[in-house]
Amino acid sequence: MTPTQQTRPIQLDRALNFWRDRSWDWLGLLPFLVFAIAFMLLPATSIVVRSFQDNAGHFTLQNLFDLRQPNIVSAYTVSIQLSLVTAVIGGVWGFLMAYGITVGGLPDSVRSLLLSFSGVASNFAGVPLAFAFIATLGRLGMVTGWLNSIGIDLYDNGFNLYTFWGLTITYLYFQIPLTILILAPALDGLRREWREAAENLGATTSEYWRYVALPILMPSLLGTTILLFGNAFGAYATAYALTGGQINLVSILIGAQISGDALQNPGLGNALALGMVVIMAGSIALYSWLQRKTSYWLG
Repeated sequence: MTPTQQTRPIQLDRALNFWRDRSWDWLGLLPFLVFAIAFMLLPATSIVVRSFQDNAGHFTLQNLFDLRQPNIVSAYTVSIQLSLVTAVIGGVWGFLMAYGITVGGLPDSVRSLLLSFSGVASNFAGVPLAFAFIATLGRLGMVTGWLNSIGIDLYDNGFNLYTFWGLTITYLYFQIPLTILILAPALDGLRREWREAAENLGATTSEYWRYVALPILMPSLLGTTILLFGNAFGAYATAYALTGGQINLVSILIGAQISGDALQNPGLGNALALGMVVIMAGSIALYSWLQRKTSYWLG
């Protein structure tokens, strides 16, 4: 047997051992990878490419230059303002409710009820949510009619469901429950011995929250606020169904540019979407970094 023939069984054995020792656990992630590529990576790539194309498919930078138009700048401004307001209000209110059902010591039955409701309400959005608020707080809504019967006219007193603040109230319906779901585990992770150690060292309740609890929870609080910002910034169906496009939001403007009859300009619509992708990507990156900081303290 030649030396070459002698080495072939050895090489074959090494190859078999290589594939035998490989872990195939990653195959469980294959459906998720396919889903992510099909519904995230490919659409994002398409948005980037079409942002630099005109209606004839030729390369152009005009779509990006058109983002400087006053109505587009106003749409980004209003969208950011709405997202910030709902993120801050939803974050503060949600934190207080999450504190009540965890550290506050509410009964387990109340905790289970609120967490179950939060799980449902945080995913209740779009056209059904808009219809629910119209039926409740619209001009002919149930609550509006009941208040009129006792002499309180919401709309004569300045309230209007179809304005910026009406949309803010609607968004808070799913922003607050989402905050509860995110912050409840973080508050549960506050170790009781930390408070006992602070009290043994003479710290008051306010000092404990100022120097121990809040610094530990701050990455989680900021991360939740960023997540709420992105959640509101990308919303479309709720705002469109509730206001009919009366409020100048980026998501509504994209729909008008891509599927509208008079203002149709797919290139500009993709450029608007590209701006949203950049803002959302930055929010997600910052949220991930803050989550890593939280897991370090609570891990």
